[in-house]
Amino acid sequence: MIEHPEDFEKAKESIRNKLALLPDQPGCYLMKNSEGTIIYVGKAKVLKNRVRSYFTGSHDGKTQRLVSDIRDFEYIVTASNMEALILECNLIKEHYPRYNVLLKDDKTYPYLKITNDKHPRLEVTRRVLKDKAKYFGPYPHAFAAQQTKKLLDRLYPLRKCVTIPSQACLYYHMGQCLGPCIEEVTAEQNASMIEEITRFLNGGHEEIKQELQQKMGEAAEALEFERAKELRDQIISIDALMEKQNITTVDQMNRDVFGYAVDKGWMSVQILYMRQGKMIQRNSSTFPYYGNAYDDFMTFVSQYYSENTALPREIYLPDGELDPAHDGTEESAADALEAWLKVKVHVPKRGSKTKIVSMAMENARIALDEKFKLIERDEERSIKAVENLGQWIGLETVRRIEAFDNSNIQGTDPVSAMVVFIDGKPARKEYRKYKVKTVVGPDDYGTMREVIRRRYERVLKENLPMPDLVVVDGGKGQISAAVDVLENELGLYIPVCGLVKDDKHRTAQLMVGDPPEVIPMRRDSQEFYLLQRIQDEVHRFAITFHRETRAKSMVTSKLDSIPGIGEKRRKALLKHFGSLKKIKEASVEDFRPLSIGEKLATQIIQALQEES
Repeated sequence: MIEHPEDFEKAKESIRNKLALLPDQPGCYLMKNSEGTIIYVGKAKVLKNRVRSYFTGSHDGKTQRLVSDIRDFEYIVTASNMEALILECNLIKEHYPRYNVLLKDDKTYPYLKITNDKHPRLEVTRRVLKDKAKYFGPYPHAFAAQQTKKLLDRLYPLRKCVTIPSQACLYYHMGQCLGPCIEEVTAEQNASMIEEITRFLNGGHEEIKQELQQKMGEAAEALEFERAKELRDQIISIDALMEKQNITTVDQMNRDVFGYAVDKGWMSVQILYMRQGKMIQRNSSTFPYYGNAYDDFMTFVSQYYSENTALPREIYLPDGELDPAHDGTEESAADALEAWLKVKVHVPKRGSKTKIVSMAMENARIALDEKFKLIERDEERSIKAVENLGQWIGLETVRRIEAFDNSNIQGTDPVSAMVVFIDGKPARKEYRKYKVKTVVGPDDYGTMREVIRRRYERVLKENLPMPDLVVVDGGKGQISAAVDVLENELGLYIPVCGLVKDDKHRTAQLMVGDPPEVIPMRRDSQEFYLLQRIQDEVHRFAITFHRETRAKSMVTSKLDSIPGIGEKRRKALLKHFGSLKKIKEASVEDFRPLSIGEKLATQIIQALQEES
């Protein structure tokens, strides 16, 4: 939507008037764009100072982008910093503002859970509920949680099945379940195992390892070598999982240590998980930020704990001195977080605690440096590949490449797809899908002609950007079909090249020219790798579209073949049940809301089951 200059001036005047009325109290502010959509939510110890700072002075590129979109704002005064922290967290969850959304902790972290059942289960979950179960974590990724569970399943044979079956399963025969399905398992047995698992996860694995070593020795003395080998394997698993860490503290406290780094409008946050005084895992998040660095860092922390409620005993935070807009408010931010979470929050200034925070800060800085180096490396490679490709084809530049691929199975449901690469990188917003309209049967050349015609008629009509190079999937025939339409029908002289696959369906050759000839390009060159990426991407896009189209077509044909089912009833059935599979699995009673009687419902179910 194009904004009128008069509306822009009115918005600026309104903002100036509102800024003069801002209170010097804590609260939250909500920035809005020209459509009235909330695009950013922030919190402030003093609303007057913080909100005014957006409209005065200079900002970096990302913050300037935010400010340029602001046409209005509103604010909510709170009684304290803690209330502002909680309110900000809730508002972001409710509105998902564009400039906040990547600050949101979009991963729900995995936990180990011991269920509160008569016969408890150990499971990995991403939801922490108030269900009287025991939760341990969070783990930075599912693999770490699953590996820990796998070890504990071998050590402690809690119930494995979600629903207790009528007969013993494989876990029982492997000795990893006590088998409450066939044997009496007492509450004392379950309580003992839960106590052992809790001890293990709270750092008691060294004691448990010593007990296993003792049992292994006893088994060896009794000549029970298989049992001794099993115990030895369990000890090895504990050593592998709980490898001794370099970072330890004397107090054996469970704590989370945060560090962050900012550069070029990006923020990296590192969380070091310390359990029983040992650093056991770390988590890394990198995202763009748009406001005050320390404020946005604290927003990340508050959102992290709003989703991860299994809290440590302590939280360590860095001070805000690395932030150019540092205003010394980190102590009050820590106090607010502490009051909200009911957990001790420290901002260490000296001593051994600052060393741990410094480690988190250094890891954050390294993660951010790596990100930029990878971006630079990819950009350098892409630019070089584009330059070299242009030289091979005889063009000064091939900044914009549009590639096409057709997909059909024995001529059914033919479709085509186009992908766009700009400066060697995919521009996914410009991808297009085509249902072939004029071609019947497996005619690849005819399909190519239709799609090229439709694409570039629209480019001419709507004055869209012209590509520097058109890439088609195939050899001489496909190239000739595309060139004929472009030059003889549309009067466009765009270079066209073809990508020919080998018998293993891999990109093998580049063909270009009139008549088309093979370009002797090295297969290990960056430009050849770029062509492979383009061909793989357009093929993936076309195949995905074809599968979607074919699946819809098959559903339609299966239902249409049943007597008594017309277009209206077919649509009603799919809307009500959601899929062909659910229709097939439904009971006769499930069809009554659609005014379908027992006779027709039975025919539908039987017809679908017979076909499958």
